[in-house]
Parts: sequence; C-alpha cells; structure tokens
Amino acid sequence: MFTLPKYREPDFSDPLFTNAPDAVLLPSPRDKAAPDHFHATSIFPEYFKIDGEWLLAEDTRMDCVAVYDGGRILVKEFRNLHRGELVVVGRTENCEEGIYVHADCFERPDAVDKGSFFFRQSRTRETAFSYDYKQLIELLQYEKEHQGYVTWVLGPAVSFDAEAREDFAKLIRAGYVQAVLAGNALATHDLEGAYLGTALGQDIYTQEPHFNGHYNHIDTINKINRHGSIPAFIEKEGITNGIIYTCVKEGIPFVLNGSIRDDGPLPEVYEHTYEGQDTIRSHVRRSTTVIGMATVLHTIATGNMTPIFRVLADGTIRPLYFYMIDTSDWAASKLGDRGSLSARGIVTNVQDFLKNITAGLAL
Repeated sequence: MFTLPKYREPDFSDPLFTNAPDAVLLPSPRDKAAPDHFHATSIFPEYFKIDGEWLLAEDTRMDCVAVYDGGRILVKEFRNLHRGELVVVGRTENCEEGIYVHADCFERPDAVDKGSFFFRQSRTRETAFSYDYKQLIELLQYEKEHQGYVTWVLGPAVSFDAEAREDFAKLIRAGYVQAVLAGNALATHDLEGAYLGTALGQDIYTQEPHFNGHYNHIDTINKINRHGSIPAFIEKEGITNGIIYTCVKEGIPFVLNGSIRDDGPLPEVYEHTYEGQDTIRSHVRRSTTVIGMATVLHTIATGNMTPIFRVLADGTIRPLYFYMIDTSDWAASKLGDRGSLSARGIVTNVQDFLKNITAGLAL
C-alpha cells in the first residue's frame, strides 16, 4: 500500500541552529532588482532565521529571491520584486548566515547502503520501468483518495492517436486530472481530431494522410476563432470527444501557453509569456504530483517552478512528485540537468504509457 514518506523537520535545538546569526535583510534598490549577494532559492525546503525564529518559505521555486514580509517568507520572481522589500542576502546554506537549505528532508525507510560502485543508475531505454508504473498507479490512487492535485503537462504527441486521446479522457473522467498545462499545438490537434478526425492532417486512427490535410489544423483554428472560444466551438460544432472536450465538460482547467511559432493561435492561448507563467504557477502552487508527457520545454518550464515538497492546509509537509515521460532518454533525464533533481523519468511513448496507466487503474 502506498504511503507518503514522513517529513523530517530540522532539530532547531541543535547548536547549529541556536548559534546561527539572524539572516541579513536588505531592501530591494528598485523594482525588479535584488540587492547584491541576494540568496537564490532552490527546490528544497529552506528556513531563514528572523529575530531568533526559523521561518520556512512555504511556497518556493528555484532561482527566485526570499522576501521577509510581516512574519512570513515570500518567494518572489525578480520581475515581481518591488523597491524597498526586504530581501534575504547570503550564499551559504548550512546556517552560517541564518539560512538553512533542508535537502535530505523525507524519511526513506527502504534506503540501503549501495556501496561505492553499482551499474545502471541512469534512466534510459534499458531501464526496467515496471516498478515505476506500479508506484505511479498507487500514487494516483492515493492522490484521488486524499484530494491531491495532479497536474499534467502535455505535448502534442498525446493528441496524435485516437486511443491515447480516449485514455487521457478516461483519466479526466475518473478524477485523476486536476489541471492540464500545454501549448497551442496540443489543443489545436486534439480539437482537429474531434472536428476532422486528423492530427496535422493525418488520420488519428489509421495514420493515413488526408488530401489537403495540411489545411486541417489551421481550418480548425480558424473555425474556433470564428466561434470566439473553445467552449463555443465545442457546443456549436457538436464536438463529443477528446482531451480538451473532456476538460471543458468536466470543468478541468487547461492552461495553454503560446510560443513564437504558433499558428493562430487559439483564443484561450496566453500570448504574454509572464501571464502564462503566473497561471502555470497558480496550479503548481496547488500540485502534489506533476506528470509531463512528450514536451521537453513545457515540462522543464513547469519543473523550474516546482519544489520537492508541498505544505498542505493543515500544515503537513509532504513530497511533491514529478514524472517526465518521453521516448528519448535524454529528454527524460533533462529535468535533472536543469535543477529538478527529484524528477523521475520513464522512457516510452505516450500511447503505451497511457495504456499502461489506464489498465493499471482499471479504467
């Protein structure tokens, strides 16, 4: 049975903490700028000693700054800093400057001494993933039973196969999806599949190209824009299947972020980068599990906003799980290179992944 690892709070009675100085706070010299020697936050729980008390930055993300505000530590992007806000400065992490980064914070009862040398520790196409599937299926069941918040980050490949679209729709209907993050392409090709039976002009069942099929995705975008919104298009055109259709029907939020190469784009796509980033983070702040599928850039973007822990409403601190699914072992391990050290990669195509997950959940 799946159980969450317990959080190990630091022993603040230890001389390491009692003898530590208070963190230094300096005012931001101007909007969007921190003082010199600012402390940059990480994915780990971080504590700051203010007036003799150790305060946890509860809502953190990497590469931001810690701001002291009325008894709390806020974590802010540089673009959201205001002149005069009190920013923590110091670049040590073990209490030397009143800053403690708590990296090894969750109990691992199954941990064993592996010695100094061992084979096959990277995540590649040779890795056996059966146990990963078992763990993820149990995690999803746990999240559903305990009102977790599972955020899925989807690339367009998820929409290219009819059965993959239906499998993901099953996950939505069964309560295993609380938010979908994607780009213009995922929504366009999924809605193209529901409207014209193709994705980028290729039949989503037979994979056969349609005559003039290269028009299909822009015809779909054009039709949606004529209706004014995705929900209006779904209603007026009688759409009855797909990922976005099921999100709309079940009331699941989807966040679509634009890129420089977008066609259209669709009306719901965020065209301003930082509005889109803020909206993504609004879901990351609630997430207890994040699963990225077949999209390196969107998954890395989300990963850079995602810590390894979540503070629940009752004050409980639990792990925040992150998975990356891709056919490329390079892509599946890329998050670790970009700082999301706790992300776990599964090397497979999204169609097989979804088939295994829905089968394991008996959907």
